[in-house]
Amino acid sequence: QLVESGGGLVQPGGSLTLSCTASTFALDRYAIGWFRQVPGKEREGLSCISTIGDYTDYADSVKGRFTISRDDAKNTVHLQMSSLKPEDTGVYYCAAKAYFRVCVLSHQIYEEWGQGTQVTVSL
Repeated sequence: QLVESGGGLVQPGGSLTLSCTASTFALDRYAIGWFRQVPGKEREGLSCISTIGDYTDYADSVKGRFTISRDDAKNTVHLQMSSLKPEDTGVYYCAAKAYFRVCVLSHQIYEEWGQGTQVTVSL
């Protein structure tokens, strides 16, 4: 099971770092994606990283503001978020797909999901 952490309330322009860990399997065999869900909207792919970390992708909405990285020694993938905007508010999920040489921002291919962590960007 995947577990997200690091969400919270932050002011516009602020920063947060989300973490994704796994309690029952090693993340170094998985490509990881980060997604955002807002009520009434489709789950949006924000960023992803390949199994060995040599390929990353970002949605245009977060490019230049978010950075994904993996620390396999700690079995963790991070999403560093900066210059946060109110429209970044939502529930953030990480997801995993086994043995994926690259990664994609489509949620449909991912096999394991966390429960999500709330991020609220507001004054």
